[in-house]
Amino acid sequence: MSDDLAQRLREQGLRLTPQRQLILRAVEELRHATPDEVLCHVREQVSSVNASTVYRTLEVLEELGLVRHTHLSDRAPTYHSTLEHEHVHVVCRRCQKVRSYGPELVAPLVEALAADGFTMDVGHLAVFGQCTDCGTTSEQT
Repeated sequence: MSDDLAQRLREQGLRLTPQRQLILRAVEELRHATPDEVLCHVREQVSSVNASTVYRTLEVLEELGLVRHTHLSDRAPTYHSTLEHEHVHVVCRRCQKVRSYGPELVAPLVEALAADGFTMDVGHLAVFGQCTDCGTTSEQT
């Protein structure tokens, strides 16, 4: 990904910095992470990286099409790499576990909206509910 990152940055007149590489790698390794989680991960390697660098870099990486964000809670956005296939996020409101499903899960919805002239962005879709583990636990208490 470094070559792709370097090329896309150069096309925008930007430089490939160690911080940008670390932040992109963190997003790829964490799979779904808030800026604060990315910061903690990066600081395990380089303690001098600050929060504003992470936020600015995530914005740049998203503009370059290397990461995407979605809102998996009422807090900060969650970022994931575009190297992953497009997917729908399913979030348990109780334990906050996030699972990913392929776009075929919502294909009927995508098709119905397309028939009405609307193009759905599946990568930003998050469905909230309760997972089986939490459903079982709540029934026993």
